[in-house]
Amino acid sequence: MSTLYPQNNAARTILDLGGIWDFRFQGDENWQTIAVPASYNDQDPDPRFRNFAGIVEYRRKITIPRAWKDLRVCLRFDAVTHNARVLLNGKEIAKHRGGFLPFEVELEGLLGPGETAELTVEADNRINHSTLPIGTEGETAFFGSDNPGIPSVEAGKKFQEERGINRPAFDFFNYAGIQRAVRLVATPKQYIRDITLVPSMNGEVRYTVEIEGDSGTVQIEVLDAEGNTVAHGEGLEGTLTIEQPKLWEPWPGTPYLYTARIRFGEDLYEQTFGIREIRVDGTRFLINGKPFRFHGPCKHEDSPFRGRGSDPCVNVTDLHLYHWLNANCFRTSHYPYAEEMYQLCDREGIVIVDETPAVGMWSSENYGWGLGEYHRQILLDMIARDKNHPCVVMWSLGNEPDTDSLPDKAYDYWRPLYDAAHQADPQNRPVTVVGCQNRYERDRVICSMDVVLINRYYGWYNLSGDLEAAKYAFRTELDWWAKQGKPIILSEYGADTIAGFHGATPEMFTEEYQVAFYEAISECLDERDFVIGEMPWNFADFATCQGPMRVGGNKKGLFTRDRKPKMAAHYFKKRWAEAF
Repeated sequence: MSTLYPQNNAARTILDLGGIWDFRFQGDENWQTIAVPASYNDQDPDPRFRNFAGIVEYRRKITIPRAWKDLRVCLRFDAVTHNARVLLNGKEIAKHRGGFLPFEVELEGLLGPGETAELTVEADNRINHSTLPIGTEGETAFFGSDNPGIPSVEAGKKFQEERGINRPAFDFFNYAGIQRAVRLVATPKQYIRDITLVPSMNGEVRYTVEIEGDSGTVQIEVLDAEGNTVAHGEGLEGTLTIEQPKLWEPWPGTPYLYTARIRFGEDLYEQTFGIREIRVDGTRFLINGKPFRFHGPCKHEDSPFRGRGSDPCVNVTDLHLYHWLNANCFRTSHYPYAEEMYQLCDREGIVIVDETPAVGMWSSENYGWGLGEYHRQILLDMIARDKNHPCVVMWSLGNEPDTDSLPDKAYDYWRPLYDAAHQADPQNRPVTVVGCQNRYERDRVICSMDVVLINRYYGWYNLSGDLEAAKYAFRTELDWWAKQGKPIILSEYGADTIAGFHGATPEMFTEEYQVAFYEAISECLDERDFVIGEMPWNFADFATCQGPMRVGGNKKGLFTRDRKPKMAAHYFKKRWAEAF
């Protein structure tokens, strides 16, 4: 399988299969229309679409152009959530586990040039103890007590299970379906399978090229942003030198991009990259040898109508709003995003902390469910996909696991993943796992990471509404972190806020309270030089499943779900312009 993102050029061709497909719930007789790529959940007012747990089927005709004779042809899915089964004329040709990374299947011997076939894709959105993200299996769902032990409630929960109700152990909506692009991809039969680039600030670029076939020597040249050749070489691996290199700098610097043009036989691939170096030095995070402070809200892939479906207009709009905020980063909470967003961040200079979908592991029992190898494979696949992006500066192994109930058991689970990330990444970026509001003094995992990321909600979920007590508690914790000698990022903090809800006194859910909350936490952060970042939760309001703590979703956004700024957005726009 190739890990390279599909591209059109003189040697390669793409046929986008997006548009209107047929759709049905498995077992139904009739088909109806559905848009691809997009989540299916919000495309029909039928409540079944919103809350369905199980297998749905997509269908359409595909034809390989006659012009693709003598080419290698693949069917590529950028993501199908969460598990996929692919059939051609009713015959299974592929299966894939995991809903946020690409997979492909070669069509040699299955469908030839000029031939048409019926493509069917089964998408299974069920989540449980063996999936990432994790779903509940009879336990209390995220946020909300189900009154365990009460006979009538237990009977109701059993009734839910019998009806296929499948609830997440995480606080975002379980959007599903064919949520990213589907393409037919044609390459020469002897082709470039993968490219790895490791640039250094001195202009040296180590490269490795993986090929399929023996049709000649690999040729590589590097082009600058103006299209001039600045280095060249040949062979499957080596080192190129760019004279007077221009560095990729995070916004508001210049995110300068080069292009590596690789030729092998009749094949051609162009890989953009930036020259930059990442290093942790004591309590400092260095990009190109200069201290970098992370300031930007976390995100979700979430928007009206399309749910988690990939949309270039949404991506561009969001990053332009990041520039408006004077923000320079986000964390891909809580799963790898669509590849197009990373490409945009490369161009726009927005720094990314790239995160696996290991979310919902809030119980020590998670470590007995045999997730380790599956988690490791997702991590390796994410690194293989994203390794050449200059915008990616850190790998996050997961979000808010239970690391303090059984500290040694948790360490034995997460440490091999930490080691695997360092071994797999040719650029050896820092590695972290995001800690929840736990007994941090018992924890072994979070402190062992290269950078400490912690989610804290003093003044919201605890010490609710009392910002003086929140500051006291947070300062008490920061006193403890000061002794650990690690760089700290406050990777989540926020307050649910109803847009347009105001009060003369800043009380919870008002826009005034959201600003007061952030002012209080900022006061604590600004006192500590080992704090290297702040990532408010969240960029925009987003959908969640129904629950007693959520009114139409999570309202912690600095923007509404349709991207209208709240007062807190203006607060951070000013703070980040003045302080950094």
